[in-house]
Amino acid sequence: MVWGAIVYDSRSTLIVMRGTLTGLRYVDDILRPHVGRFLNDLPGAIFQQDNALSHTARVAQDFLRHFQTLPWPARSPDLSPVEHVWDQLKRQMPSCHSVHDLELAVQDL
Repeated sequence: MVWGAIVYDSRSTLIVMRGTLTGLRYVDDILRPHVGRFLNDLPGAIFQQDNALSHTARVAQDFLRHFQTLPWPARSPDLSPVEHVWDQLKRQMPSCHSVHDLELAVQDL
């Protein structure tokens, strides 16, 4: 899985995650080290994520209660700005045949 965030006119570093992303792992490996710091530096920022199980896990929701969040529009990917960014990034990605190839390719985006 590749995780990333967008803000105004830029994006976060893309993070390649191996294995299953549990709610606890999402908090420990993505939310706490990347999102929390990112949102604290942007007063008034709003965080949005899809409804993946790791995102809706109680531990993730507890972490995010300190930040302003926007619900994910059900079955409306065209209303979520990040979906357009993912589409563009996927078009720029070369074909990857291994996780290692993917890790190298996302560094070049």
